[in-house]
Amino acid sequence: MAGSDNEGIKTVLHPVSDVNKAKAVYTALLGVEPSADAPYYVGYDLAGQHIGLVPNGAAQGMTSPVAYWHVSDINAKLAEVTAAGGVVKEAPHDVANGRLVASFTDPDGNVLGLLQDPQ
Repeated sequence: MAGSDNEGIKTVLHPVSDVNKAKAVYTALLGVEPSADAPYYVGYDLAGQHIGLVPNGAAQGMTSPVAYWHVSDINAKLAEVTAAGGVVKEAPHDVANGRLVASFTDPDGNVLGLLQDPQ
């Protein structure tokens, strides 16, 4: 089946209730300091992956960590997964500097993410 390019999971976002407590644990776990450190988001880059902490993620509808597949064409991939039975949870939108994200649920309600970096 032909489709848009998929580079695999490179980003996982975790909802956290206390960003400072979570930052201490993830810094210890990963062994690196955050590459992004703001009250609204803390991110780590390690071994080709990005691990993000989303303060008050539950209030934004995040009930568990979300894995993001990096794709070359987010709209095409979203169309493919919805045609196969996925349901859009969050339509593609720009989160910073042309980076697009979207999410959908699989038939069991698991939330999956898509991420497209600027070309």
